[in-house]
Amino acid sequence: MSSAMASTSANLEPLFSFLAQSYTTIENGFNRVPGSAVIARYVRSSHQNDPGRTLLELVLAVFAIWTLLQSRTRADKGDRHFIQFSEKEVDELVNEWTPEPLAEPLSPQEQAELDSIPVIAGAQGPRPRLANTGKTVLNFTGTNFTGLAGNDDIKNKAIETLRKYGLGSCGPPGFYGTVDVHMDLERDLADFLGTESTILYSQGFSTVSSVIPAFAKRGDIVVADRGVNFAIQKGIQISRSTVRWFDHNDLKSLEDVLEGIAKERKKKKAPLTKMFIVTEGIFEKDGQMVDLPKLIELKYKYKYRLILDESISFGSVGRTGRGLTELFNVPVGVDRSAKQSPSHWEPQASQVDMLIGSVANGLASCGGFCAGSKYVVYHQRINSSAFVFSASMPPLLSVSASEGINILRNTPSILSTLQENVRTMRSVLDRLDCITIPSHPASAMFHIHVRSAPNATLHLPGASAGKPSNPNSIVPRDPQQFDIELEERLLQEVVEEALSQGVLITRARRLRAQEMVEARPSIRVAVSAAFSKKECEKAANVIKAALVKVLGKRR
Repeated sequence: MSSAMASTSANLEPLFSFLAQSYTTIENGFNRVPGSAVIARYVRSSHQNDPGRTLLELVLAVFAIWTLLQSRTRADKGDRHFIQFSEKEVDELVNEWTPEPLAEPLSPQEQAELDSIPVIAGAQGPRPRLANTGKTVLNFTGTNFTGLAGNDDIKNKAIETLRKYGLGSCGPPGFYGTVDVHMDLERDLADFLGTESTILYSQGFSTVSSVIPAFAKRGDIVVADRGVNFAIQKGIQISRSTVRWFDHNDLKSLEDVLEGIAKERKKKKAPLTKMFIVTEGIFEKDGQMVDLPKLIELKYKYKYRLILDESISFGSVGRTGRGLTELFNVPVGVDRSAKQSPSHWEPQASQVDMLIGSVANGLASCGGFCAGSKYVVYHQRINSSAFVFSASMPPLLSVSASEGINILRNTPSILSTLQENVRTMRSVLDRLDCITIPSHPASAMFHIHVRSAPNATLHLPGASAGKPSNPNSIVPRDPQQFDIELEERLLQEVVEEALSQGVLITRARRLRAQEMVEARPSIRVAVSAAFSKKECEKAANVIKAALVKVLGKRR
């Protein structure tokens, strides 16, 4: 027996020797790996305390290695689980397959609205020709406030630029997309507004929705008006900042919110962070105007930065169209107590940290801009998504905007004519008792609402009586009550009736169920300096007659 065991040991001796040598080789190789000593100590300690854990970890390691070595696409080589089809059967199945639609089909109401949209043949302007009827109408739908659309001087400049530069750069401004005329327009805008610098964006909507997240980040505080437009709402959402809301165009509500934030931060001993007030000069949703001097006073009192969207007010208010800073005659860089002649004006944009405007609305071109200090502008050139990733504006449109600025400088009567036209139309429509017009009397774009029933609840600006609204919610304490479907149907009838009389107006189009708060249906009337006083009187009387005819049925 012992001889048999000795014989077996002698036979296995080479195997044991090979295993010992292999173990030594592996151990020496492992010890040469950086960090191997730490792993060895962990395994030794783990095995000593819990041998079963070592076995489990070994099994998991083997399973992980086996999984990594497996093919990512484990095809059934034998085709045992696949059904073989002939070419004819495949063709029949493809012909029978109906893909699901990418969107829900239009409802009859939506289809009717789409069919009712008038189509313009030829150039856009104050007196376009309709494609379906061939009639020339007075166009009160476009934001051609200054009447520069179709201007012959601008048109000639654009043709010259097109021949010199071509249509576009096909690249972002920071990547070979900037040409000298873009920089010329930025300097012209800065000089026109009196700011230190200006940055140009190629899309108007993307301007404010990119400026806000370029500065406001997670942990920063944004205090915004509940009535801000959809682009501002998107910018605030993208910023992921802490948002507090104040009642629409109610600066008493704003002061209450700012004071509440200050008390909360002092109580919690919160660290310093960036804080912004975001609002509009003239609100796109209803045409109301903010009290800029009071807003700036609150900004300095509570130490906030101000982002002011003047997409509607730039090119429509002020002696030469510079916007609210010119309208309110608030000085910049001078002592407030210093006496100045009434004709002297210096822009206020340095006290407005970021002044945003529309080149499309004010100068009949395209895109937008942000004016401010050189540091504000430089930061956006490397941090604003719409500037970094969007193709730059076509050069011909930059030159058109620069020429528009020259025209506004040299022809201040344009704004005088515009404001006279606004007063002419408002004098007719303000007397109607079947509608309400919430817009400021100086706003070149005003909204017409169906007058609410006597028992409807209204939330009026500046009337935040009783318990204040919750600043954490965009919904006001006493929101307006209205029937969207009914009012839109009535207003569309008014639009169609006015069009039949040669006046083109439109309902304010909204992205229903996408905005944070549903805007009340309205007719949006955009006045232009290109109209004569007689044309404005005619249009106002046509709109008045259409309103009385349609809304008079409800009584």
